[in-house]
Amino acid sequence: MRIVYTAKGNLSVGLAWQGEQLHSRRISPIDIVADCLRQIEQRNSELNAFITVLPEQAMEQAREAEAELGAGNRRGPLHGIPVGIKDFYDTAGISTTAGFEHFKDRIPITDAVVVAKLKKAGAIIVGKTNMDSLGMGTTGLESYFGPVRNPWNAEYIPGGSSSGSAVAVATGMCYATIDTDAIGSCRLPAACCGVVGFKGTYGLLNPKGILEGEEDPGPMIRWFSHPGITARHVEDVAMLLDVLAENVESKPASYIDAIGESRTIRLGVAGNAQIDHEVSEAFTTAVETICRLGFSATSVDAPLRVPTDDLSKIESDRREIASELFKDVDVLLLPTTTTTVPTVVKSRGAPRALSAENTIFANYYGLPSVSVPCGSDRNGLPLGLQVVGRPWDEVTVLHLAHKYEEELGRSG
Repeated sequence: MRIVYTAKGNLSVGLAWQGEQLHSRRISPIDIVADCLRQIEQRNSELNAFITVLPEQAMEQAREAEAELGAGNRRGPLHGIPVGIKDFYDTAGISTTAGFEHFKDRIPITDAVVVAKLKKAGAIIVGKTNMDSLGMGTTGLESYFGPVRNPWNAEYIPGGSSSGSAVAVATGMCYATIDTDAIGSCRLPAACCGVVGFKGTYGLLNPKGILEGEEDPGPMIRWFSHPGITARHVEDVAMLLDVLAENVESKPASYIDAIGESRTIRLGVAGNAQIDHEVSEAFTTAVETICRLGFSATSVDAPLRVPTDDLSKIESDRREIASELFKDVDVLLLPTTTTTVPTVVKSRGAPRALSAENTIFANYYGLPSVSVPCGSDRNGLPLGLQVVGRPWDEVTVLHLAHKYEEELGRSG
């Protein structure tokens, strides 16, 4: 099967549908991997989404997957699915650079935990995605290997630090990526590129193998950084969590099944977020759409101001956040970004030109959070709606985001 992509990719084809096509043998992993590699060949020189591409390895894995699936040995829904890995995560025998000049020749000998889990599940790694150097920017312009470009309009930033991942998913270079999110590093580029960006509760995904053996990045990064997922659809995130999530007490038997179950959700709408006019209009429309699905909403203040230099209370703050912020609501809604997507010209020399004010609090408190597309600005650049939940309640967060995504699909 050949998928025909538009200029911005074909986001209509997600993991669930593709996995079933592979399982039923209606398509071959060789075909879909070849199609992703074709997209990379045609567009990566323009967009710079990947630092390292693995065409020979990916095609060999695709042939192995085809043989296994043909023999009835399906490892799960990710078997034969092409994915990318943010170049923060160690990959055995493959360079892992973090977009940093000092690590340009760094080749680890073992896989990061999440990489090993993906391989075991039969996912096929097509390459390592570009990123702001050491994950220290929000623009996607600060990599040693060159800036990443927004596929909607190259004059605007793609967001960062997981810039290459968002671009790769948005343009059909792969179906999903594994990322990191320390202040919004996964959710911000997802919003700028029109895809889904997710981070779970602190501890849901194992971060071991992010530049393993290198210098300790310091307490802020240790506390704030969460593994993340970029995908085409919320349902895709749930499928990846079924493979990647640690065996925590709150883990459902199946995330993909749980997000489809009906539930009553009390919405808290952040009334104190400082956002520009275009973002405000799109956010208001998104909230109205969600309320039409039968959910009730009240205005609340989001805890947007968090300490970054004194982390002495972070553990107690995380224990108390559920009773404080989520006493009368089940999820918090707010825009992912405070402004529309900035231009490259205005962002040069300012590594954090895209504000993380609306995202960083979820890192401080360790809360599950997802960004989903919610329209576009006057320049045709995407905007993101953020859903944040109480600790370990990923299912409610993803359920609401999934319902909103479905409603937008129905309304066109």
